[in-house]
Amino acid sequence: MATRVSYPVEIKMKAIEMRLAGVPVKEVMEQLGIRNKTQLKTWMRWNRNGERHRLEQPVGKQYSYGKGPEDSSELEKVKAENRFLKQQLDLLKKYEGVGEEVEPEAVIAWIESIRNEVTVSEACRWLGIARTTYYRWKAGVGTKHTDKLVEKIRELCIRHKFRYGYRKITALLRIEQSINHKRVQRIMQCEGLQCRVRMKKRKVTGQSVHSFENLLKRQFHAEAPLQKLVTDITYLPFGGKMLYFSSILDLYNGEIVAYSIADKQDTSLVLDTLNQLPKQKKMLLHSDQGSVYTSFAYQEAVKGKGITMSMSRKGTPADNAPIESFHSTLKSETFYLEDLTSTTTAIVVKTIRDYIIYYNSIRIQAKLNNQSPMDFRRLAT
Repeated sequence: MATRVSYPVEIKMKAIEMRLAGVPVKEVMEQLGIRNKTQLKTWMRWNRNGERHRLEQPVGKQYSYGKGPEDSSELEKVKAENRFLKQQLDLLKKYEGVGEEVEPEAVIAWIESIRNEVTVSEACRWLGIARTTYYRWKAGVGTKHTDKLVEKIRELCIRHKFRYGYRKITALLRIEQSINHKRVQRIMQCEGLQCRVRMKKRKVTGQSVHSFENLLKRQFHAEAPLQKLVTDITYLPFGGKMLYFSSILDLYNGEIVAYSIADKQDTSLVLDTLNQLPKQKKMLLHSDQGSVYTSFAYQEAVKGKGITMSMSRKGTPADNAPIESFHSTLKSETFYLEDLTSTTTAIVVKTIRDYIIYYNSIRIQAKLNNQSPMDFRRLAT
């Protein structure tokens, strides 16, 4: 039997943010050490359906639909029921004849289009057909039409000189038949028929030099200010455009001693954050192995300040847990709490700046004897 893996909530949230930012699934899995892409799809579905509380459920525990670790409010229950009824209503509007009059092709196309939202069993129950019937229809349609469909797609791609991607090819196919865009995309990928115009190129954010040994070794306690620091970048997909937030946290009192916000995740972002630090002997700065941190320019700047570098092991975000936890707290206590998941860029920047002031000077922490980071540092020194 395979060993079940339990991922921290911070890892799940970061994986969702990276996918929303357009980072490929394979790259997200490699950076965060996620073993199964199905797990990542499940987290994305929970986030899309407003079931973010399910990210906290332990391994092997399944919270019932619309409920978290505690009973949901009446409003949440009503929203869940309304969402279920709306899905049924939309279905009846689209397919007036259910049961024997429904065409197998229409059933297959519709169920495939909602696979990320409901299970096959639920969809079949709404249509009044057996689950085994759906799979029998799907197998029959796939073996009957696959070769013919592949040739049709190849013909369209050649006719348009590979200028069209799967979305436009799907639109052309739908003139004559009902078909799901995911099926077209899968066929085009397998047959090498993708669009050849403006092919995506991976952006290089820095010239990688080499990584450093993990000197911090999860020893997240410091005896003095600016002795041990941790840094990372997180995504802010809440405004009119994607923003990136780079911050440096002092492990002595959890204070954010430097931060920067930009619309590009490049070396200049982390250099701007680094330049806010004062020169001090015996300062350890820990980060992950991101290309901006392994770049020549960043390493030279760190060396120039006399800072000792430390890096997490590859695919092990837990080695940098304090800053990961802070980024998760920041978003939970601002954007998610105040429902600012779709706002303006200016509001996103103001929200971050206001929260940093609140976090450093006002927000108390139990590990600091219920004092704010600045109060703890002031009284200790």
